[in-house]
Amino acid sequence: MVLASGFAAFYFILPDYRQIHFTFAEKPLATSTIIHLKTPLPLKAIYLTGWTAGSIVRREKLIDLIDATELNAVVIDIKDYTGRVSFPIDNLTLKALGSSEKRITDIKTLIQQLHDKNIYVIGRISAFQDLYLVDKHPEWAVKKDSERSVIWRDHKGLTWLDAGTRGVWDYVVLLAKESYALGFDELNFDYIRFPSDGNMKDIYYPWSDGYEKPEVLREFFSYLHDNLESTGAILSADLFGMTTTNTDDLNIGQVLEVALPYFDYISPMVYPSHYPPTFIGLGNPAMYPYEVVRYSLNAAYDRSSTTPQKIRPWLQDFNLGAIYTAAMVRAQIQATYDSGFHSWMLWDAANRYTPTALLGNATTTN
Repeated sequence: MVLASGFAAFYFILPDYRQIHFTFAEKPLATSTIIHLKTPLPLKAIYLTGWTAGSIVRREKLIDLIDATELNAVVIDIKDYTGRVSFPIDNLTLKALGSSEKRITDIKTLIQQLHDKNIYVIGRISAFQDLYLVDKHPEWAVKKDSERSVIWRDHKGLTWLDAGTRGVWDYVVLLAKESYALGFDELNFDYIRFPSDGNMKDIYYPWSDGYEKPEVLREFFSYLHDNLESTGAILSADLFGMTTTNTDDLNIGQVLEVALPYFDYISPMVYPSHYPPTFIGLGNPAMYPYEVVRYSLNAAYDRSSTTPQKIRPWLQDFNLGAIYTAAMVRAQIQATYDSGFHSWMLWDAANRYTPTALLGNATTTN
């Protein structure tokens, strides 16, 4: 068959050369004491790092913000780009790997507190950008093509796991199952792509070599779906914002139509500051939040016409390319509604959000 991006698609199975075996439980990890909230519709969320979620002072301020406004959900890091897991996990295999860090020492208490307030809890897992796992398993890492024993680094000096590595897939699935058993209502997967920034002329993928990048990701998405289906977990995926307007894979393997069948929600990161100066002739897209988000999400609606409400964008609430005012944040939210969507999530890496951009909690209409 031929995908919308124009490249030939074919079914294949990546070689299963696992370097480590991750043990899965024979029965569901979640017990009858774990109650998962249903996904709120519309969903309106903010992102919290593991460090913020672990600080009682900082998280309480953000919980107060949710209580006072239209917000009804949070996205909390399970595992970020460093590869460190934000809280201790009892699974012996994960303990042996040592990736847990005590950022959130009371994760069960925190989730229960949020649930008591009817706040939906999404756990974010950075899949293939993972400094810790690269250090533990350098054989799984992206390498330099000129020296295939040397680990490749991007412009920020960060290392990447090869997206085709089955051992990594097993690790992500195990971490996802254990996190869902702790009470997270939804599992969100980020950095589900190949690298984009660095010396792309000197890069080698030891596990994906010879395969089309979108097909490697299709296999990974299918693997996640099939191995997590029995848990009943809601699954979501973060994609580059330009996946809504580009029909190629942006050289990172991400194609909207490839991801759509395997996830309950797709979250394109339509941050206006992340678009090139040439985008729809705007010069500085960051200065035009409504126009960028509306154009991008109109395209997403057209391409997801059979399942449009799977689209749930990330919106910008941080200063990059422009100083973001409450009006600029609100303009993105309005553009989301005007494009035919109802749910959205706000991103700020520092977790400092703009209260005046949000409606009060008594307002229930769009």
